[in-house]
Amino acid sequence: MSALPHAVRDSTTMLRRNLRRNLRYPVGPASTIGVPIVLLLLFVSVFGDTMGAGLVGVSGGRDDYLAYITPGILLISVAGAAQGAAISVAMDMTEGIMNRFRTMAIARASVLTGHVLGNLIQTVIALAFVIGVALLLGFDPTADWVEWLAAAVLLVGISLAVIWLAVALGLVSRTVEAASNLPLPLMLLPFLGSGFVPTDSMPAAMRWFAEHQPFTPIINTVRGLLLGTAIGSDGVLAVLWSVAIGLGGYAWSRHLFNRDPTA
Repeated sequence: MSALPHAVRDSTTMLRRNLRRNLRYPVGPASTIGVPIVLLLLFVSVFGDTMGAGLVGVSGGRDDYLAYITPGILLISVAGAAQGAAISVAMDMTEGIMNRFRTMAIARASVLTGHVLGNLIQTVIALAFVIGVALLLGFDPTADWVEWLAAAVLLVGISLAVIWLAVALGLVSRTVEAASNLPLPLMLLPFLGSGFVPTDSMPAAMRWFAEHQPFTPIINTVRGLLLGTAIGSDGVLAVLWSVAIGLGGYAWSRHLFNRDPTA
């Protein structure tokens, strides 16, 4: 069998393995889907009126705040999936199955590819649930199908990039507990960006960080595509950050997986 069909077959086998493990241990997938929805309900129902009235240039209340934070909550879903990916990879490392895979006559790339695709499917499901709940709460995007498609491609792209980074974090962790903690800073980025309040309202140092960290242009671009707000240079920055994180995470993961495990 040639290399490509062999790699596709083994990757499909590894993907099935990861999906079955998620079904066997549903706490992780449930958390990836549930946490962003709980945050959406909490911020909209508890803080929505006050936060919506305080948005710069917006005189509305809960509905305006729902529209504002939905893109930020979508990025919370993306960051949350990273934790699940890091944990699943670390479990394979600490249980020794990763070393077993290295000795088997399978395509080496399929081991990590199975993890990445499994977590990407989980992330896409979480994003769909968040958008569904937001629509039920009254989220009213103005996007046409092209803008919806562009937003979906961007979200899947940053999800893929973050998952590759999370795989590297799982490979570099010596324990499952460490793997669960390393991706946590990613969960904070939507809060420390334009996800929940405009960056203009932040203190100077925090504002500088918020305007230059990778999630802010992605959130602004998704918000612009779905709601028709200005995107400007954020669209280009969003793509560049996604590509940089993805390539960096892939290269780091590959290096860690191919290193001598006895070194």
